[in-house]
Amino acid sequence: MKKEKLISIIIGSVILLAIIIIAVLVKNKDGISKNVTELYGAVGGGKEDLLADEEINKVFEDDYRFKFVQDVWSNGKTVKVDVRREDGTMYDVIFFSDERYYNEYKTPAEGTEATRYTVLDGGLILNTPIVMYSWKPVVNALMKENIVTKKDNVYYITDMNKLINYILESKKWSDLGLDIYGSINIGSVDPVSSSPGATYYGLLLSIMAGGDVNETNIEESLPKLKKFYDKSGYMNNTPADLFSKFLKTGMGSLPIIVDYEKSIIDFSNSNVDGWNKVKDDVVILYPTPTIWNSHCIAALTEEGKELIKALNDVKYSFNSYTMNRPSILLGTASVEDDAYFKETVEKIVNTREWFKGEMKKLGFTFPDSKANFLFASHPEVPAKKIFEAARENDIYVRYFDKPRINNYLRITIGTDEEMEKFLKFLTSFLKSQK
Repeated sequence: MKKEKLISIIIGSVILLAIIIIAVLVKNKDGISKNVTELYGAVGGGKEDLLADEEINKVFEDDYRFKFVQDVWSNGKTVKVDVRREDGTMYDVIFFSDERYYNEYKTPAEGTEATRYTVLDGGLILNTPIVMYSWKPVVNALMKENIVTKKDNVYYITDMNKLINYILESKKWSDLGLDIYGSINIGSVDPVSSSPGATYYGLLLSIMAGGDVNETNIEESLPKLKKFYDKSGYMNNTPADLFSKFLKTGMGSLPIIVDYEKSIIDFSNSNVDGWNKVKDDVVILYPTPTIWNSHCIAALTEEGKELIKALNDVKYSFNSYTMNRPSILLGTASVEDDAYFKETVEKIVNTREWFKGEMKKLGFTFPDSKANFLFASHPEVPAKKIFEAARENDIYVRYFDKPRINNYLRITIGTDEEMEKFLKFLTSFLKSQK
């Protein structure tokens, strides 16, 4: 009896203890969920909106238990003064907008430069392309001058040297047939104070030096670059100010500017009405070669390493070429709408089965497909030849120059109209190969 009584007391005590623990957990649930460390960063331009994104910060808090607080710093300032917060405490990270400043920060300070803190971890996190923004009439005029080329529905500045010379020669916009006052110019931020400005002027120097800057040609190229800088006139301090002015003042004030590619994305997300007003008029131009700003993080504390880990976890967790936030949201929405999902699947299946029959008539062979594509081969015309000809006609299929599959095309099933266009092309092209 005494033994049974003792067991009952032990069991009762365990149950009582469990109830107390559960009660404490329930009572403090909100406090526990908010047990988040604040992580402070000195952040260079070009990614403020990314780091302020609500969903990204929710991931930081829920999965990594930190809240990221950012202060905007110019890259040049980070290597000259003591990088500290207003209250005198250290930052956990410095998030540079240019790899050059990251590398410089890791070297010992010189002269009057402030002491630099030890970088515990760091490296390249993301690249953002530097592009030019312009207006359709300006782009059309530059295409007539063979300065801009359109390929695969993307606009490239393929003769940047010619555009630079127009600026140095003080050629006017009216010389290109445009009703714009003044000399040809490209609006930019100051290369002395802004990272994209410095990257842009690095590209200009490379072009002026014939693509290879060395001790011999730099002496000849620098005076030319200085002349270009002098002709540029007033420069905005930040890319955000420049892009805002570009949109507000229009083509007459700023026919072309240099800025981050992400500026148009941020604008379209934050100002839908404004984007709808300008989306048919603004054109993105990609310089040839394309130039990038390399954004690097330097972790100064153990806590700072957590931001690097969080960003790299996301960076390497999926294939960003095929998956991004819009595609994931659209995919989720389509699955949640059962009627729409089934209707769309049925359309694809019907188009695929009809397309199979038409491809067989043209002599193609392929494994039977239950997916949204065919993996097809033609016995007489090489797949690579068909792929290249289709691309020249703005029709895009996939080709893999790999052993065993280098004579196959991966053809995604589109709409009936798209597949009819492709079949019309194939019929004509195959006849031309006989």
